[in-house]
Amino acid sequence: MSGTSTEKPPYAHFFTESSEVGALMRAHDWSSSSLGLPEGWAIPLRTLVAVMLGSHQPMFVVWGPARTLIYNDAYAEILGRKHPEALGRSFLDVWSEIRDDLMPIVEETYAGRALHMDDIMLVMHRKGYPEETHFAFSYTPVRDEDGAVAGLFCACTETTEEFHAKRRLAAEGERLRDLFRQAPGFFYVWRGPEHVYEMANDAYLQLVGHRDIIGKPVREALPEIEGQGFFEWADQAFATGEPYVGRGVPAKLQRHPGAPLEERFVTFVFQPIRGPDGQVTGLFVQGSDVTEEKRAEAALRASEERLRAALEIKTVGAIYLDMQGRITDANDAFLAMAGYSREDLNSGLLSWQRLTPPEWMEISERAVAELNETGQTTPYEKEYIRKDGSSWWALFAAKMLGDGTCFEFVVDITQAKRAEEALRELNATLEKRVAERTADRNRMWRLSTDIMVVHRLDSTITAVNPAWECVLGWPEEELLGRACLDLIHPADREATLAENRRLAAGRTTRRFLNRFRHKDGSYRWISWTAVPDGDLVHAVGRDVTAEKEHEAALHEAENQLRQAQKLEAVGQLTGGVAHDFNNLLQALGGCLTMIGRRTDDPKVRPLLDAGQQAVDRGAKLVQQLMAFARPEGLRPETIDLRDRVLAMSGLLERALRADIRLVTRFAADLWPIEADPTQFELALINLAVNARDAMPGGGELTIEAANVTLAPDDPTRLEGDFVRLSVADTGCGMTPEVLTKAFDPFFTTKEVGRGSGLGLAQVYGLARQAGGTAWVESGSSHGTTVHLLMRRSVASVRAAEEMPASTLAARRSGLVLLVEDDAIVASTVAAALEEAGYHVVQVATADEALPLLAGEGRIDLLFSDVVMPGRLSGVDLAREARRLRPDLPVVLTTGYSEVATQAEGVRVLAKPYRIDELVRLLDAALPETGCAAKTT
Repeated sequence: MSGTSTEKPPYAHFFTESSEVGALMRAHDWSSSSLGLPEGWAIPLRTLVAVMLGSHQPMFVVWGPARTLIYNDAYAEILGRKHPEALGRSFLDVWSEIRDDLMPIVEETYAGRALHMDDIMLVMHRKGYPEETHFAFSYTPVRDEDGAVAGLFCACTETTEEFHAKRRLAAEGERLRDLFRQAPGFFYVWRGPEHVYEMANDAYLQLVGHRDIIGKPVREALPEIEGQGFFEWADQAFATGEPYVGRGVPAKLQRHPGAPLEERFVTFVFQPIRGPDGQVTGLFVQGSDVTEEKRAEAALRASEERLRAALEIKTVGAIYLDMQGRITDANDAFLAMAGYSREDLNSGLLSWQRLTPPEWMEISERAVAELNETGQTTPYEKEYIRKDGSSWWALFAAKMLGDGTCFEFVVDITQAKRAEEALRELNATLEKRVAERTADRNRMWRLSTDIMVVHRLDSTITAVNPAWECVLGWPEEELLGRACLDLIHPADREATLAENRRLAAGRTTRRFLNRFRHKDGSYRWISWTAVPDGDLVHAVGRDVTAEKEHEAALHEAENQLRQAQKLEAVGQLTGGVAHDFNNLLQALGGCLTMIGRRTDDPKVRPLLDAGQQAVDRGAKLVQQLMAFARPEGLRPETIDLRDRVLAMSGLLERALRADIRLVTRFAADLWPIEADPTQFELALINLAVNARDAMPGGGELTIEAANVTLAPDDPTRLEGDFVRLSVADTGCGMTPEVLTKAFDPFFTTKEVGRGSGLGLAQVYGLARQAGGTAWVESGSSHGTTVHLLMRRSVASVRAAEEMPASTLAARRSGLVLLVEDDAIVASTVAAALEEAGYHVVQVATADEALPLLAGEGRIDLLFSDVVMPGRLSGVDLAREARRLRPDLPVVLTTGYSEVATQAEGVRVLAKPYRIDELVRLLDAALPETGCAAKTT
């Protein structure tokens, strides 16, 4: 073929002409590839390549033992910088950074099983840096002409941007919900014509007294507002779809249980919410509590009216200003003085700066500075500019309101400047207002529930209000002349001295916390606000002891919760290790059993017995470890309390120390009880550990049990036959305060990291589950005794399920479907069952077993592990087996599983088990009539 020839290679017909990757494939040297020249490719591969190159969806094919990668143009974009070098290379080498993620998927597909995932996260290096990506894909095995899996085909979609968009949307939603909750105004949502509360923010819950309103109709949640108009306005907005706005509307609410109705003023809007069909589905309500503003406005209006009456003139103006100096409201008198109309005022352009001549700006700014420093001004005189440019003289004074705005009254003193009499009248009026403010201050001093104090800079007290005796127990005569520092907690003295130095420097104190000594010797937390005044300090303190105690209790609960979470994580790790160790013990025990059946050498027999004893000891240790680790459901059974405690004596002695002696006492003919054995053992271990910690210098732990019969009038409120288990130590005992909280969850006297506070709570829970109760007897230095009452069981203690030898010999047939993923355990168990006379079909997972159960082949019994890889667990497989073959006996085996208890009506064999025990259980599980075949 010459260099100028246009002849196409013989395989060009399945490499798309318009495809970029198709062109690369035509130019690629396939002779050095494990696939060979394309004309020799298998027909399925050539067909898939032709389909793939003609598609706009990202697709690729992995073919042959070398797992060679072939892809289309759309997938080249996913490869990024890896393209075009990736063409014809090993798929797992191309994606070496995610090899561990892809290997199981590739192996599963090459094994002939198709896989589909809606989302998988992969950290790729396709652009020169690590990048989190997300994909949806399906891996399909592709078979050659002989029916063997020769490769896989994948159609995929990159969903990275969609995933991150959803994540951003969720974060934004969470931020909006947080803003909704913390908004200063109140918000809530009603659904339906009954106006059912769907959500509400903190401000609204505070307004209605933190009631439980969510999910309740408003007429049920707030019955006291019936007849106040709110229900009718809400019904109107819902029916008409038109918003309803209320401004400064009075509402009488019961804000505390049993308290009288309290009048509040609210501004709100009922905004209808419409569904997709345009119909009103609810109301969104937004508003604010304007009670304080209304009260302040009413007080100021009243003050203005009093001033008007006192002056008996029409030249007193009243204005309200915002923080920028803009006039937001004014009375008619002021507008007449300034020559402006109400429309001019509503334009928002009027300000004190605009009304002040340049030569009077300095005195105005001095008044503003005084207002910011003290909250009010002394009267000032200045000239004002009218709208027409003329001026008039006025006397003004201002006061700061609680919301940061300012109220200012302005008196036209143009005539007073010409007449001394008008000025004297004005001074008399101002003196009267000062007297009124002084009277109000004295009334507040006497009636306030907050403590008030005046002291010198050296902390010597010169005056206190009556609240000191109510809050801290100190009468006035015992405090005057005394230093405040004498009453402060030693740990707070340095911080208080530093704060006093700030006051001496002229700085105001806000929300400073320290502890003051009560007259009874205890300390109370006080939050102080203090203002320096020359050589004196005026301070107001609020008792916040309850808030501090609540905060400390919450912090302690959080610490204990974190500790409990750590213990849970340790338990999960212990359970996982125990599960793997059980499989090792199972394989070892099975091998020892099989070796023992194949040898009669007297020298080997003792070694086999010793090995089996070691396996039994290991199994017991693992079971005790899992008693702490597994969070499974309760499985109560009838147990002999005496035998159970004695069997645990070795574990209990290991939990104690060498200087603590264990003593047991059991009454004769002790009744059986009904309890979960694992929970019982865990409770006993908890009691032993608590006793050990209470006896740091050694001592004696006594466990005793006796039968008791309770009469109907027993203080425990229980009646009938019970077994009383008592666990007593000779340790330090409990104080009365600790004793009252002994069974509280998360309550512990141990330091952080030494206990979660769940031990005695679990003990109490066990007693209640066993139909009884628990209590503690203790005293400081007198030791502690924990008593558990557990109801007598009406059933007999289950005897060991031992089959006679004749029965064993009679039952050695049938086909067993064995499902076990551990290869060593599976081979050992299969060999043992075949030696016992069974036929065994062995698979590794429930996914492999399910087609066999669905088929027509003979299966007499299903024996499956619970925890295994794949889509289904052993419990899921048991349910499917019951559905497909209702009469098929099923036996599950597990050493650790949270879901084993969900398989109702199925026999469960605990790992590790002995081969003889397994054979007996399988013989017992098979029906008396022999083997059972599928009849569906």
